[in-house]
Amino acid sequence: MEKVFKLKENGTNVRTEILAGLTTFMTMAYIIALNPNLLTNFDVGSPLWNGVFLATCIASGLGTVCMAFLANKPFAMAPGMGLNSFFATVCSNIVVIMQAKNSEFTYTNAFQAALCIILVEGIVFLVLSVLSIREKIVEAIPLGVRVAIAPGIGLMLLNIGFGSNVGVYDADGNAHYVFANFFGALSPSVVKDSMGDAYPTMVLTVITIFLGVFCMIILKHFNIKANVLLGMLFASVVYWVGSFALGSNPFESLANASWVPPFSDMVSTTLFKFDFKTLFVDVGWFTAITLIITFCMIDMFDTIGTLVGTASRAGMMDDKGNMPNMKEALLSDAVGTTVGAVTGTSTVTTFIESASGVEAGGRTGLTALTTGILFLACMFLSPIAAVIPAAATSSALVYVGILMLSGLKKLDFDDFSQLAPAAIMLIGMPITGSIGHAIGLALITYTIIKLCTGKVKEVSWLTIVISAIFLLKFFIVA
Repeated sequence: MEKVFKLKENGTNVRTEILAGLTTFMTMAYIIALNPNLLTNFDVGSPLWNGVFLATCIASGLGTVCMAFLANKPFAMAPGMGLNSFFATVCSNIVVIMQAKNSEFTYTNAFQAALCIILVEGIVFLVLSVLSIREKIVEAIPLGVRVAIAPGIGLMLLNIGFGSNVGVYDADGNAHYVFANFFGALSPSVVKDSMGDAYPTMVLTVITIFLGVFCMIILKHFNIKANVLLGMLFASVVYWVGSFALGSNPFESLANASWVPPFSDMVSTTLFKFDFKTLFVDVGWFTAITLIITFCMIDMFDTIGTLVGTASRAGMMDDKGNMPNMKEALLSDAVGTTVGAVTGTSTVTTFIESASGVEAGGRTGLTALTTGILFLACMFLSPIAAVIPAAATSSALVYVGILMLSGLKKLDFDDFSQLAPAAIMLIGMPITGSIGHAIGLALITYTIIKLCTGKVKEVSWLTIVISAIFLLKFFIVA
């Protein structure tokens, strides 16, 4: 272990790394079921759902293992949120186009056509990573913007933790969220009336999240490195006990769970299922190329932002704001996306939830290796991951989000060419839900300020090019 991962050099040990890997996995285990739900329009149990489920486990596991051995970094990968929803929208649009020509065309057929986009994206990223072009793009991001990426991700984690990660559904299927619907209401009576029978579950969710966060903070005060993992376990117990008190069984899903991986469904629906004719001929080559560019842009800057932000929090950046082994980390990300396309899922990217493992003490690839192995094991043990309550996951996201805000102290608040881009990026990440789009807005702001204040020489030509590409994407391509 020492020879491969250089544990002593990075100030860590096997126990800490394994606990950090487990923490990362528990924080992002929700993707195992959520990704196939989103990509198949919640067609749970169908052959396509089963295929995407296995693809999610395999691509996440292998991509993360690559990160462990190629880059020796504690970052985990999985199909990116936002990108998977966009992928599902693309599939639905392909269905509409093709059913006008062929009434027997199905969503599964559209899924196989859309997988071609992900395959091309993965290959493009492999080439760009090998040629160090993606690394050059990272270096083109101004230092002030790079400094603010971690706090921006922190706000995004807070938004996910209190928002989209913990939707409570009423009898009519309406979703209610902690800040927007519980704390955002005028009075408790309004909350009860609007949520109906979902109100007790919402109260349990709110209590669970805050107790989990307080537990992590208290354990951190006493320098307990496993505070995030222990806090999640504590929050899980609180939620499980509360569920029993409300008359529901949080372990009910285990009774009828299937422990046999549906490999035959993956073979028949997603494994090496690429329909290039439908995408490039029937849908059109211009649309296909536009979609490929869009996916590449979003994924590239989502990944860059996550790597830079999380590495900054872990103290892995040098004096110039660069991360050692960035090329290898980006190459691992490209491998993950390519494996995802081959097995049958949308773009695989570095997950911001990796920050939870970093906060638990993870500093090397052993953390990533632990997480990757757990993802692969979930092909056989997915029902166990399913019993981790979303509220417990939210506790970790909120806690880590708070910690990542500390990066703002490195920002020069007297320099508007740093402050303005940072401020726009800080609000952009949680609202757009895209790290890449927020970085794009920050780069455009930075470039325009420098150009208009006569300081164009301080802006690299690559920064100007990237800003121009984002402008085209926002106002023309998008």
